[in-house]
Amino acid sequence: MARDSQAALVALNRFGFGARGGASGDLVNAASDPRGFVKAELARPNAVLLEAPGLQSTPQLGQAVFAYQDQVKQAREAAAKAGAPTEAPADQKPGPRRNLSLNAVATEIAGQMAEAKPTDNKSTDNKPADNMAKPDTMQPNAAASAAAKPAPQPLNVIQKTFRAEALARLQRATLVECGFTERLVVFWSNHFCISASKGELARIWAGAFEREAIRPHVLGRFADMLKAVEQHPAMLFFLDNQQSLGPDSRAGQNRRRGLNENLAREIMELHTLGVGGGYTQDDVTSLARIITGWTFAGRQGQLGAPGSFVFNVNAHQPGPQMLLGKSYEPTGLAQGEAALADIAHHPSTANFIATKFVRHFVADDPPPALVARLRDVFIKTDGDLKALATALVDSDEAWKAPLTKMRSPYDFLVASGRLLARVPEDPGAYLNNLNLLGQPLWSPAGPNGFADTSAAWAAPEGIKLRLDIAAQMGARLGPNIDPLDLLEFAAADAASIETRRTIERAESRQQALALLLMSPEMQRR
Repeated sequence: MARDSQAALVALNRFGFGARGGASGDLVNAASDPRGFVKAELARPNAVLLEAPGLQSTPQLGQAVFAYQDQVKQAREAAAKAGAPTEAPADQKPGPRRNLSLNAVATEIAGQMAEAKPTDNKSTDNKPADNMAKPDTMQPNAAASAAAKPAPQPLNVIQKTFRAEALARLQRATLVECGFTERLVVFWSNHFCISASKGELARIWAGAFEREAIRPHVLGRFADMLKAVEQHPAMLFFLDNQQSLGPDSRAGQNRRRGLNENLAREIMELHTLGVGGGYTQDDVTSLARIITGWTFAGRQGQLGAPGSFVFNVNAHQPGPQMLLGKSYEPTGLAQGEAALADIAHHPSTANFIATKFVRHFVADDPPPALVARLRDVFIKTDGDLKALATALVDSDEAWKAPLTKMRSPYDFLVASGRLLARVPEDPGAYLNNLNLLGQPLWSPAGPNGFADTSAAWAAPEGIKLRLDIAAQMGARLGPNIDPLDLLEFAAADAASIETRRTIERAESRQQALALLLMSPEMQRR
């Protein structure tokens, strides 16, 4: 069978995280049967699940964070009595985000190589043990601040959990053959996003939410994923549904508090029907009433195991509700589950999901014919997400569209680690760089998730930051790597003449490696 390097590049970059370096031979394997190479992962649904030593369930983590909060409270009370000052832990902050000219990059890298020196790998909360360290060029006052820094504090249970979850995800993405199913996880996790910056519960639950509500259903049914997501404590906490009380419920009357429409609104606007999907504000209010009582057990465990999903009948709005023209009888928890099932099967949901799916994998302006076909597949298969993914891979449009979409910061960092054959042993450097590049892990600024278009990630300041990171990696690893060999792993004869010549003309291996990491073959999908 003839080998097609260009199609192999599409298989690995558009559908996966790019080729792995070392002796993996991903590009060669993909070139023989590009579509089959991508679809092979869909035949292994259990491989989507993520289990690693130390990763705990949401209720276990809920109990751990409640215990930690009690300890902090006791320590503060003791410190207050003793007159000692207390400190609040700092949190992550996102950064900024066009244009990619390899020649311009080459000119800039030449000046940076003199500045980019290997560091001693000493760090605090984000210790880079995987040679993808935060660039020194981003820390002009590093020496002064290092001298003034106090000794690092030990990580608390929330920080340890977040880093363990991040490391497990990064290692999986680095090691998988193609990465299509991991890309599907990233897509759906961003579609049904929470934000770890919401608070301690959101932070400790962020990884568990993805493991429990997203991964088991990535190749299953959309309706099942929708139910798992909306009943997960992390989503309920993120969108404040534990605060929503039916106005006529026992709790609502006693506490004089009412509905919180956050979750209901985002279910309809962002998770299913989409803007213009045929719902009204009255429908949002009705759905909010229907899902009152959907909450999680608190630290006292009065309704169930702390941190687990529970239905609190005392907070639920009694009576039938009219939603999208249909009346839902007062059946308690089943009322909300029936409403979600119907919304999952709504034609607007099929169109909204198909459009986002094609935009993510193919083009910022999704080809209407491809969107229509995927919409029909979604409807005819009862929201079978494996069938949806298969239809995407089987479409000609997905293979003919040029590789012009800019990789997100996460995709770029994972693709770089794969090509360099660096399996992370510590998530710190990745977390730092994701913060710098404006895509802090599991922490979008709002419930609409991170942007999925090139314009969001191709701004000049974002490219400059990628350049800094590429230069730092080049300085660290370049002396021991032949970038032209890596180019063969990454693209082989599908690499452009410009990319190949630019790397060949580099002043050093360090510069050549940085140029490779900034090339269209590594930055575009």
